[in-house]
Amino acid sequence: MNRTQTITGAFMALSAVALLGAATADAKTVKVDLTAKEVPTVIDNKGTTQMSWTFDGDVPGPVVRVTLGDTVDFTLHNDKANKNSHSIDFHAARVNVLDQFAPIKPGETKHFTFETTKPGVFYYHCGAPNMAQHIARGMFGVIIVDPKKFSKEYPKPDREYVLIQSELYPNVDDVDQIMAGKWSNVVFNGTVLKYDPVHDPNATKTLVAKPGELVRVYFVNAGPNEFSAFHSIAGIWERAYPSGNPENVLYGMQTMTVGPGDAATFDLISPVPGGNAIVTHSLKAALTGAIAVIVFSDDADPAMGRGDNILIR
Repeated sequence: MNRTQTITGAFMALSAVALLGAATADAKTVKVDLTAKEVPTVIDNKGTTQMSWTFDGDVPGPVVRVTLGDTVDFTLHNDKANKNSHSIDFHAARVNVLDQFAPIKPGETKHFTFETTKPGVFYYHCGAPNMAQHIARGMFGVIIVDPKKFSKEYPKPDREYVLIQSELYPNVDDVDQIMAGKWSNVVFNGTVLKYDPVHDPNATKTLVAKPGELVRVYFVNAGPNEFSAFHSIAGIWERAYPSGNPENVLYGMQTMTVGPGDAATFDLISPVPGGNAIVTHSLKAALTGAIAVIVFSDDADPAMGRGDNILIR
């Protein structure tokens, strides 16, 4: 090996070490604390409630957001006032299901860490038995693992929204009914027609954006049983990303199937003012509650779909 080759090889080795060091330095540890709470939650725009099992008292639970390479330092508290054991299953984690995902009893706490190794939008939910019942009662949420940078195939959005599809059951104490999939409604973010004043005059919210803005929808199908045919009425998905991974890009999609326990990210642009309706195109599900209207107007609230306002309560 001549002197030039030796110097070049050493330079490349040092550069690799420097890049590795930079990547490590960019990563951070994100502390996430969630508390399992068994509390009533509102399930329609009239204020009807049902007894839910939740993370932090809401259906869905809080959005967890990190960047690829970050370590999640997670603690789950099972409120001592609860009657049931609870757990958490992060679809973004690679851990031991018999350890980190195991249930804890009321009054107990579980702590573990995991490194995020794939970008995307991932489901989290309670995995305690009966898992279908815990999900049907509302124990689910989303963890977004952002890539380190945007790209032509995964551009920076102007606005972002989280929608989680799930089913409501007439009697959430009836495990057989849940296992048989005998739901009464399919909903987005825990409430019947939550963002649809067109079909429900009691609805007070819509999603908003300006014409021409890139709207990114992080979508999770919590199930526990029904598939979603995710579609934008009067719109076309500019891009769709199965599991939200920027490498999984599909273009010009009209409808994409997302199974129970799965997730995807969708980009939407409207060239004109007006409304789109985001639905599952399984119409028996949509017409019982899984419709969200997004209104495109020049005076769209600048705060919605940005910062902490991506999951509209």
